[in-house]
Amino acid sequence: MEYRRLGASGLMVPALSFGAGTFGGRGPLFGAWGTTDAREARRLVDICLDAGITMFDTADAYSAGASEEVLGEAIKGRRDQVIVSTKTSLPMGDGPGDAGSSRSRLIRACEAALRRLGTDHLDLFQLHAFDAGTPVEEVLDTLGSLVRAGKVRYTGVSNFSGWQAMKSLAAAERHGHPRYVAHQVYYSLIGRDYEWELMPLALDQGLGAIVWSPLGWGRLTGRIRRGTPLPPGSRLHRTADYGPPVADEHLYGVIDALDEIAQETGKAVPQIALNWLLQRPTVSSVLIGARDEAQLRQNLGAVGWSLSPEQMAKLDAASHRPAPYPYFPYERQEGFARLNPPVFAAPDRAA
Repeated sequence: MEYRRLGASGLMVPALSFGAGTFGGRGPLFGAWGTTDAREARRLVDICLDAGITMFDTADAYSAGASEEVLGEAIKGRRDQVIVSTKTSLPMGDGPGDAGSSRSRLIRACEAALRRLGTDHLDLFQLHAFDAGTPVEEVLDTLGSLVRAGKVRYTGVSNFSGWQAMKSLAAAERHGHPRYVAHQVYYSLIGRDYEWELMPLALDQGLGAIVWSPLGWGRLTGRIRRGTPLPPGSRLHRTADYGPPVADEHLYGVIDALDEIAQETGKAVPQIALNWLLQRPTVSSVLIGARDEAQLRQNLGAVGWSLSPEQMAKLDAASHRPAPYPYFPYERQEGFARLNPPVFAAPDRAA
């Protein structure tokens, strides 16, 4: 397993990490993702550790805390071998203090996560969403107190816009609070919006991308094809409306390119999609999830080899979408392009 720095921090993380959204299985969304219990989770953790995957990511909102509980049982007795990452801010109840990133909410959420995970510290504590109602100075001061208390090692965010992340980073710099080192983002061959604003921000500010849903909400598993119905076991039957949208023809064009490269390399479609992400700028780690051992072992085949420049270019072309304003002049007009070369051409990577 390759290890990379998480953004500009000193924390080394595996190129592939395990997303525990399949643990617990409570509710309509997470029940469709998976229903892995503690015994099954321990077996998946065994396989991950044998392969060098040491980081495990979860959230309090995953199955109403059950994912953290199951992960805690699965890592019991080997806490010093793993990096534990969790998130908070999304609603955990209907009360006025059950959502957001206020001081009281963050402290309670951290204590609850420590209890459910059976640990005395979190290696990475991330805000699952931006809270527009709480001043960023209050959020950063609270997270800083948790770091100083030894309950949190590093902090990060997830699903922030560019201005939200930059406002927080600037406030941290101004007031001497710990800076965010990670941004957990949606990024895939059929969802490349991350590249237009958040990737340049990450390069400039040293934010390491932790990629969620790298297979496009289950669309790049190799089981979906043009002109055929969804496979019976696909979670898309129940969760398509929750996930990022994608036009059918765009999806099928990407799948056609993946199929061609699969023929050339002998690799599975999801392995190719994951390998493409591992070669992108700013990507520190890609989260892989698995309902069972077979899925996990297939995803592990994404490392230890690299797509050729020609194959990367083929996937880039198939997955390209026109840039939104204000970025399209920089993509299409020479005068703009000379001032700001495409970020995906940059040779360096925050990894």
